[in-house]
Amino acid sequence: MNETERPAIGGAIHRKRPRNERRDARRSVRAVIAEGADSYDRSRHLARLLPLGPAEIADDSDAARREVLAKLSRALRAERSRGRAGHWTYDLNRHLALSQAYVAERRLAAHAARSAAASNEDAGPKAGG
Repeated sequence: MNETERPAIGGAIHRKRPRNERRDARRSVRAVIAEGADSYDRSRHLARLLPLGPAEIADDSDAARREVLAKLSRALRAERSRGRAGHWTYDLNRHLALSQAYVAERRLAAHAARSAAASNEDAGPKAGG
């Protein structure tokens, strides 16, 4: 028996999970979330995750985007709680989809903020007049 193995009840050997496996699992999950966020289509994916109407999904204003992010955050918190509690309604695929949508919406919000700041710089007052 080596240092990663320990006897369990009944004499069966229970293997402890090395840190490398946990690190690899975290990397895999992050990669899945990043890939899903890259292929995110708001009109298609958001309607399946949150109870939103077509008008709310189509609204690209800053206030609407913040509201969607808040709803995604609440849904993620609830799904995470169900998973940690071992509740029978927990769905890993929903949890991943919510994470992907949250990351994608944050990217879209940051991009919109950057382009709004750039357009405000371009439309600023001109000197010399």
